[in-house]
Amino acid sequence: MQHVSLQTAASLTEWSERTIRRRIADGRLKCAADNKAHYKTMICFDSIEHDVCMALDAEDIELIARADAGDAKAQNDLALLFLDSNKPKSAIYWLELAAKQQLTDAMHMLGRCYLEGKGGAKNDSLALMWIAKAASLGHPIALAQIQSIRLS
Repeated sequence: MQHVSLQTAASLTEWSERTIRRRIADGRLKCAADNKAHYKTMICFDSIEHDVCMALDAEDIELIARADAGDAKAQNDLALLFLDSNKPKSAIYWLELAAKQQLTDAMHMLGRCYLEGKGGAKNDSLALMWIAKAASLGHPIALAQIQSIRLS
């Protein structure tokens, strides 16, 4: 992988977009030469590689490339990697992207994160909304959870 989007770089490094833009401006981070062709700011992965907030292997780097390209399953898997590395805030970012693409596993996990307060404030309303959406699309665990709420 040669480049990642600015948002992916923020997720991987846990830096704000403002910090990344400042580091681009002062030359500490390098951008892709053809940023205009991508219609978004693309960061050279080599310039953030040592600042990534978790250990990565070759498979993880390929997963990041697929997630950054919009693959919902890869976004969900990357979120799980962040959760396993105790980086729930970054996990929420990727779960939201995958959930918005109707990936039921991401919807369910996002609901669980909101229910447990992982990655942000606990929010029972958002938790129920995402779990109910996953259930409405046939996610078996979410469906069982919603049915148990109705029986209570």
